[in-house]
Parts: sequence; C-alpha cells; structure tokens
Amino acid sequence: MQLETCSSLLRLCIYPILESPLSWDEQQLQTHLDSMAAAIDERLAGKPAVLVGIESGGAWIAEALNQKLGTALPLGTLNPAFYRDDFDTRGLKATVTPSKLPFDIDGQHIVLVDDVLMTGRTIRAAMNELFDFGRPASITLVVLFDIGHRELPIRADICGETLALPPHQRVELRGPAPLVAEIRDTMA
Repeated sequence: MQLETCSSLLRLCIYPILESPLSWDEQQLQTHLDSMAAAIDERLAGKPAVLVGIESGGAWIAEALNQKLGTALPLGTLNPAFYRDDFDTRGLKATVTPSKLPFDIDGQHIVLVDDVLMTGRTIRAAMNELFDFGRPASITLVVLFDIGHRELPIRADICGETLALPPHQRVELRGPAPLVAEIRDTMA
C-alpha cells in the first residue's frame, strides 16, 4: 500500500494533473506552446532534428512550435490513418491526405507532434509509418494535451498540459489560426 502511494505521488510530481478549464483561448495555448518550444530547444541542445506533425491538429501545433523554436526545423506532416489498428471500427475520414516528409528519416532525431494523447493508438500508428520511411536516431513525442485513457504504453516526453477527463469527454482543437481548444462531451 505504501509503495502504491509513493508511485502515485511520483507520477503527480512529473506530470501534474490540473483542474481543467472548459476551453482554452489562443493566448492560453500560446503560453503552452512557449513552454513546449523551450523544452524542445533544451532537449535537442543543438542536435540536428526534424519536426513531424500528425494530421491535422498535430500539424497545426508543429507549425506553431516551429515559429517559436530558437532555430526553425525542417517540417513534415504525417497521416497515419492507414496504419491504425482500429480504423475498421473508427472508419476513415472522407479525405485522407498523404504524408509529406520532405527529408530523409534515416538517422534523424524526430520531434513527433500531436495535439491530444489519449489511448496511444495514433502515436503507435505514426511510429509504424515513420519506420516505413527509414530508421530514425530517436523520436521525441510532444503533445499539447495528455488526457490519459491509455490502451498502449506510450507517454509524451514534452506535454503542454495533463488533464484528468472522464471517459466521455475529449479535448477538441480548432485551428490552424487561431488555435483554440475546448472540452466536449461525447455523450451529448
């Protein structure tokens, strides 16, 4: 019992769960993006890297982060729709845009960006697709929101905000400009 308490406390210290607002305006998201960009700059510490945003919200976040980094990085987009293991139950969007990676993946330090980390399935699919393009030196996962509900053991290296949402709520990002987000109820 005591070990479980310590583990819970440690997790809260690393990834604090915040009392979540119902929405975030552009200025609030820009504050998150500022701190996330600083964390990326610190983590990369001069290593050559590329930035890859997951369509569509992750691509918007990647583009916004790239403008805030100390040095802009080569930017690409990834659409892992065909790599998902649950697309037969989720379905595909009517328009699936192709991935655009205008650089070589082999040996690159990849900064993979998504808007919301929930189950981990999108990130797993994105990593599978990246490895079809080549073998990266490393992958750093950056997300704007982490809402838990993991089905796979995937965690963000850099996260704007960790939320504790019940299973029937999601964070929805709208953009690309202005970027705003809100919590929506999937039961409504």
